[in-house]
Amino acid sequence: MKKNTRVKGKWLWMLLLAPLLVGAETATLPGFMTPSPPVIDGYLDEAIWDSAQKLTGLKTFKPDFGKKMTQRTEVLLAHDRENIYVGFQCFEENPSKIKSSVTKRDNIFSDDLIGILLDTFQDNQSGYGFVVNPQGIQGDGMMDSGGDLDPSADFVWFSRGRIHEHGYTVECRIPATSIRFPSRKKLAIKVMIIRQIVRTSEMGAYPEVPAKSAAFLSHAIPVDFSGLKYRRVVELLPAFTNARSREAEEGVMAPAQTRRDLSLTAKLGLTAGMTLDAAVNPDFSQVEADAGQVDVNLRHALYLGEKRPFFLEGMEVFRFAGNTEDAPLYSVVHTRNIVDPVYGLKLSGKLTRRDTMTAIIARDKLAPDTEGATRADFGILRYRHAFSGDAFMGGFLTSRSAGDGFNRVAGLDGRFRLSPASSTEFHLLGSFTRPQGGGEVSNGHALAVNYNYNNRNVMVIAGVQDIARDFRIDSGFLTRDGLTRLGAFAMYRFYPKSDFFQRIEPFYWSYHIYDKYSGMVETFNLFTLRLHLPRTTSLRFDLIAGNEVFAGQRFGRNSVGVQLYSQVTRKVYLQLVYRRGGAIYYDEEDPFGGTSNQLVFGLDYQPTDKFTSSLSLRYTDFYRASDGKEEYDYLIVRSRNTFQINKYLFIRGIGEYNSYRRRLVLDFLASFTYIPGTVVHVGYGAAFDRMRWENREYVEDDRFLERKRGFFFKISYLWRL
Repeated sequence: MKKNTRVKGKWLWMLLLAPLLVGAETATLPGFMTPSPPVIDGYLDEAIWDSAQKLTGLKTFKPDFGKKMTQRTEVLLAHDRENIYVGFQCFEENPSKIKSSVTKRDNIFSDDLIGILLDTFQDNQSGYGFVVNPQGIQGDGMMDSGGDLDPSADFVWFSRGRIHEHGYTVECRIPATSIRFPSRKKLAIKVMIIRQIVRTSEMGAYPEVPAKSAAFLSHAIPVDFSGLKYRRVVELLPAFTNARSREAEEGVMAPAQTRRDLSLTAKLGLTAGMTLDAAVNPDFSQVEADAGQVDVNLRHALYLGEKRPFFLEGMEVFRFAGNTEDAPLYSVVHTRNIVDPVYGLKLSGKLTRRDTMTAIIARDKLAPDTEGATRADFGILRYRHAFSGDAFMGGFLTSRSAGDGFNRVAGLDGRFRLSPASSTEFHLLGSFTRPQGGGEVSNGHALAVNYNYNNRNVMVIAGVQDIARDFRIDSGFLTRDGLTRLGAFAMYRFYPKSDFFQRIEPFYWSYHIYDKYSGMVETFNLFTLRLHLPRTTSLRFDLIAGNEVFAGQRFGRNSVGVQLYSQVTRKVYLQLVYRRGGAIYYDEEDPFGGTSNQLVFGLDYQPTDKFTSSLSLRYTDFYRASDGKEEYDYLIVRSRNTFQINKYLFIRGIGEYNSYRRRLVLDFLASFTYIPGTVVHVGYGAAFDRMRWENREYVEDDRFLERKRGFFFKISYLWRL
C-alpha cells in the first residue's frame, strides 16, 4: 500500500507542476523604434525598413511540420510611440498563380495571405491576429492557444498591398489604441508570423511550430516594443437605423411596420488591459439575414452564431475546457439568447498579465406573453487565470431572471498540460432553476473530463461527460440533458512521398451514451479516410455504424458519406457533402425510423478580383422504413453575387428559394465600411410565396405572389477621442 501511495503521490505532483514546467522563456529579439513613420502604400521603399527587425525562415505546419516553405518570406517590424508597423515581402516565383481578391474584410481566408499574431501580455492564451491578402484586404480576430482564429472581433488598423513581378508586398499600421498591452517602460510582445499559399496547400509559421506540441501560441517569440505608449481608449459609436416594411393583407400590400432606432455605444479604457463598454438601446441589428437552414424534423433548436458588434469583442474568453466533438453542451455563454436588449454593460480585459475577466449585464425586452414577464435580466461573469504554456483555470457565473423565475449557473473549468504533446481538461457546472410562476428550485450538474494527445503522426482524444436531467443553462446552448457520455477519437497521419497525396488520415470517432430518461444505451461509430491534396483540397469517405435513443426507443443510424472541398482553380472553389443512411422522425408522441439523403453543394466563381458569384444548394429528404413513403423533401437554393467596387464599398444581391416553404427571398445590399464602426448600409428585401389571392383567401399556385417587402438604412460613426 505504501508503494502505491508514493506512486500516486508522484503522479499527483507531476500533474500539479506540469503547467509550470511547459513553455520555457525565450530570449527577446531587439525591436526598432523609428523616428519617422512610413507611408502605408504597399511599397517598402522608406528608409525605416532598412533598419527594422527582420524575420525570415518560415517553416510549414501544414500539410507537414518543419519543412521549408516553397516560397520565401521576409517580415519587417518597427514601431513608434503610437503605432506598430509591419512590412511583408512575400516572394512568389509565378505571380500569376497568386490567389487574391478585392473583397470585404474577414472574407479573405480562402486567399493567399500573410499575417502577424501579437500576444501582448505573453500569457500564451490568446493573441491579436492581423491578416492580409495580397491586395491588402484585412482579416482580423483573436487566436486561441491552439491556433484557431475567431474572426468575430474587428479592430481599427490600416493596410495596403500590391502584387508585382516578384510576388506581393503589404504594409500595415496597427494603432496602439486598437490593442491592449501592459503600460511599462520595457515592453516585450510575443510575435508569430503566419503565411498561407493556397495552390500548394501550405501554411507556415515563424517561429517554427514543433510537431510534438499542441500549444500553438506558446511558440511565439518575444520582440522588444519598448517606447510604445499606452493611451487611454475613449470611443463613442452613435448609430441610426431606419427600417420600413410592408406586408400583403387580403391580397394588397399595406404598411406593416416603421422602426427608427438611435443608439449610442461607448468604450472607456479603465486600465492598460481593462475596458468598459456601455450601450443604450444597443445597435444589435444585422445587415444580412442568416443563410437558410433546414428547420424541420429537428431534435433541438438551430444554433446561430453571434454577429452583433457589442458582444463580439472578448468573445474568445467564453470558450471552455473539457468538451469533445458534438458534445451536447455547445456553449456556456451564447449571447444570442439576449434577443432584444434595452441596454448592455460589459467589462472585459486583463486584471493582471495572467488574469482575464469578462462581465456582462443586459436587460432583454421580451415579446408579449413570453414567460408572463416583460423583461429578462442577464448577468454573466467569466474569469480565467493562465499558467505557463497554454494551461489555465477558470470559472463561470451566469444568471437569467424573468419575473419570479430564474436560472443560475456556476462552475469551474481548466486545462493542464502534461507534456508538450498531451493535456487534460475538465469542466464542472451546477445549475439552479426556478420556473416562471413559482415552484421549487431544481438543481442539476454538467461535468466532463478529457485527455488529449497530439503529435506529427498520432492524435488521441478520450473523455467522459455527465449531464443531469435537471441541468438547465438559459445563458448557453444545450442540445440534450439527462445522459452519461463516453467519447474516444484516434487518428494516424501518413505523409507519402508524393506531390499529389500530401497527407492521408484514417481516423475513428466514437461515443456511447447512457440515456437517463429511458435507461437505454446508444452508440455512434465513425470510420473515416481523409485525403489532403494540392490546391487546399480535402477528400473524405465516411462510414457510420450506430443508433440513437429518442422518446424511449432505439433507432438505427447507419450511413455512408463523402465530402470534398477544393480550390479547383484560382477562380473556382467547390464544396460537396453527401450522406445517405438511417434517420429518425422526431415526433415525441409517435417517432419512427427511416432513411434520409442529405446533400450540400457549393460553387464559388471569381472571374475577376472584384466580382464573386456563389451558388449553394442544401437538400434533405426522409422516407419511412416501414413502407418507403416519403414524409418530406426540403431544398434550399441560394445565389449570392457580390461586386466589390473598392476595399470600402460593395454591392450584393442574394436570391434564396425554399422549396419546402415555397418561398423566394430577394435581398439587395449596398455597404460602405471605412473602418469597423464607421459604416453606411442600404438594403432592400422582398419575399414571394407560391400562391394567389382568390375568393378572399390565399391558395397554393405555381406563380409567385409578393407577400413582404422591406427597406432599411443604417449609418454609424466611430469617434475616437
